[in-house]
Amino acid sequence: MLRKLLSRELRLFLTAVQFFTRIPAPAWVGHSAQQLDQVARYFPLVGICVGVLSAATLWLGAHVLPLSLAVGLSMVASILVTGAFHEDGLSDFADGMGGGSSREKALAIMKDSRVGAYGVIALVLVLLLKYQALLALYNMHSLLFAAAALISAHAISRLMAASLMLTQRYIRDDASTRIKPATQQPSHSSISIALLTGVATLDILFAAGAKTSAVFAAIAAAFLMRAYLAWRLQKRLGGYTGDCLGAVQQLCELAFYLGLLSVV
Repeated sequence: MLRKLLSRELRLFLTAVQFFTRIPAPAWVGHSAQQLDQVARYFPLVGICVGVLSAATLWLGAHVLPLSLAVGLSMVASILVTGAFHEDGLSDFADGMGGGSSREKALAIMKDSRVGAYGVIALVLVLLLKYQALLALYNMHSLLFAAAALISAHAISRLMAASLMLTQRYIRDDASTRIKPATQQPSHSSISIALLTGVATLDILFAAGAKTSAVFAAIAAAFLMRAYLAWRLQKRLGGYTGDCLGAVQQLCELAFYLGLLSVV
């Protein structure tokens, strides 16, 4: 029984990995809507994987390159491993919310593969702010602290996205979107697993020397960003789309860094 349970959970985790990153999964993992229905529980764990890769790139790069280049490469690493999945969502979200004069128009713009001015501006500003925040975390603390922040931020921001799925409804009614099975309302057990996984990464920050007040500020900032976005989505769209989840991840990640920086 235990072996069967572990095998099932491993399959779900690898399903999440192959769906939200460019990392290939073994053929036996397969692919089905039933599996995608339950992957929300492993959003933060996927975030840990992405964060570890980004942190390792930062750590190694900082020993052979100027820090500014190492930070840039760490961001490139996270974008490459995810295929810019969340960044694309942020861009579409900004275009839809900024350019759509109605709910229907906003949803149509988000579905359009073309990138508009709002999307470009949002993407450039968020990436620039994350870059500056990571440099500041190093300057205010240490390389170890910045690396730990990357891991925690990637996990916590995905936890925020998963929690949005619990309180909001998915509003795309067409069957053409490939992300729809992965956006079904997660069970309470799935959210519990996601919560435990995300919160566990905070220990990495404490181990790197973070103050309790700074960690609380980071969590509060990410949660406030999530709450604001949830309010805006409910008011404007009546729910969320896959692009909205990408925007929540990106903006909550940035908010987490800013929260850490708010406490010296």
